[in-house]
Amino acid sequence: QSTWGHPSPALSMEDSSFGRSPMHTRRAAASAGPAAAGNSSFLQTIDFSTLDERDPSIADGCRVIYDREVPFELRAHEEEEGQAEAVRAKILISGESHAPDFVRVELGCESDLFFHYTHQLDEAGFRALQSEQRLMVDFQEYPHVLIRMLNSCIKDPSSFLAVFVLQPDNNGRVDFMQNAMYKFLDLLSLRFEPSPGEVVRQQIHFRYNTMKARLALMQQRLNDTYAVVKLKNPSLLLTLQQQSKGAGGASSPS
Repeated sequence: QSTWGHPSPALSMEDSSFGRSPMHTRRAAASAGPAAAGNSSFLQTIDFSTLDERDPSIADGCRVIYDREVPFELRAHEEEEGQAEAVRAKILISGESHAPDFVRVELGCESDLFFHYTHQLDEAGFRALQSEQRLMVDFQEYPHVLIRMLNSCIKDPSSFLAVFVLQPDNNGRVDFMQNAMYKFLDLLSLRFEPSPGEVVRQQIHFRYNTMKARLALMQQRLNDTYAVVKLKNPSLLLTLQQQSKGAGGASSPS
């Protein structure tokens, strides 16, 4: 059960840092920096594509067109300042790209595995949203609008914000806003529903198995690297093993 205290997937309020400001959100989003660059380049040499094929999100035939971690501000109540959190946003479409049957957005969070919310619209639902919020795009452009919104929050978090607000009925609302220096401009507001318990269980199971498989692949790659180094430069291997033990890293072959 989520630490938000209801049986549906939700956010964690037990974090003592809950209540951080939008400014903290922007600082947190900018703090990832180059530290992860080395890890990213290493991971790019390993093929994880077969793991993605087990994603329960695509079990109904949908295609994933976007899957990234995005800096969000999570609010438990409308008037509260929120907590900065990296939320994995996934956009899926059913049907052809130029004429989708529906568009689905899924939000998940590594810090709270029970946080899983879904926004889904077909063309009729989009027309209602279009009229309500005076959108100047057609339904086939809707996925690209969402992608641009999310990417803006990643690339320029000081100017573009994504705020998730938990509603009294346990649904969620995501507000995309732009900081125009003198005020915040509302760009788009979307309604999200908590995913059913079975969907949440499937997602947790998938994420756990994926992480375990990734760890095994990385360990195998590390073992292969050690084998090459042992053959080419045994003294360097000894140094690497000592450094790995000192840093409490992954075990290496003898």
